[in-house]
Amino acid sequence: MPLSDRQTALLADRLPGHEVVADHGWGLVGTTVLQIRHDGADLIVKAGDDADTHIARELRAHREWLAPLVARGRAPELRHADADAKLLVTRYLPGALVQDTPAEHEPSTYRGAGELLALLHDRPAVVDEGYGARLRDTVLARLGRPHRIAPGLLARLRAEVAGWPTPAARLVPTHGDWHPRNWLVHDGVVAVIDLGRAALRPAPTDLVRLAARQFRWDPALETAHHDGYGGDPREPGPWRREWIAEAVGTATWALKVGDEPFEAHGHRMLAEAFPD
Repeated sequence: MPLSDRQTALLADRLPGHEVVADHGWGLVGTTVLQIRHDGADLIVKAGDDADTHIARELRAHREWLAPLVARGRAPELRHADADAKLLVTRYLPGALVQDTPAEHEPSTYRGAGELLALLHDRPAVVDEGYGARLRDTVLARLGRPHRIAPGLLARLRAEVAGWPTPAARLVPTHGDWHPRNWLVHDGVVAVIDLGRAALRPAPTDLVRLAARQFRWDPALETAHHDGYGGDPREPGPWRREWIAEAVGTATWALKVGDEPFEAHGHRMLAEAFPD
């Protein structure tokens, strides 16, 4: 997606003479991600379209939650931002993405990631009395959208979700997409990028995507992550609810954007939650 005229003008004003080095966009949502060079320094530009909600989340994370990670060089530093224009610029972090590299199978990577996640979660918690009800209502709403969930499973899902308890929840800053595709490794040190889904949530939500993939490959990866984090924050009842919410969200969102492999992954998660 090209930058809007306003975004282009803002970049030209704040970073005159910059050059585009690479396009790091995923192509599935309306967010542009560019690596640029200005005055000899590499920077990352993120820009959203009119429907974008990720830039506002990422800006909040930078402004309120990331300082301890940035101070350690383990998250990008915010350089420029314009919330109205849905534009932000951060320092480029050196390193290689972990996903699809040997580092994705190394326990040391997960130990470092666990340490990093503990830093992100280490904030005064907010107790939210309405979280459980919102989670239930969100999942039921998603089940009312287009999806390819089998009718029998759909009936079981709706019955269980409608009956979920709705206790208060302890919320902390979460990444929202805690996964090797958003980790970098540089000189053996793990850093995090892409806070476009950051929000206040229960801490265990940041483990769902790992548990559905990498933790299955090798128990040592899960153990290493918990070692780095300082324990396992999951409890059975809330964990099942978050797992189902993630599975339904994955299956419905992936169908909407046409990502069939990711949709299949959501269906696998549902099958595991509701075995025959």
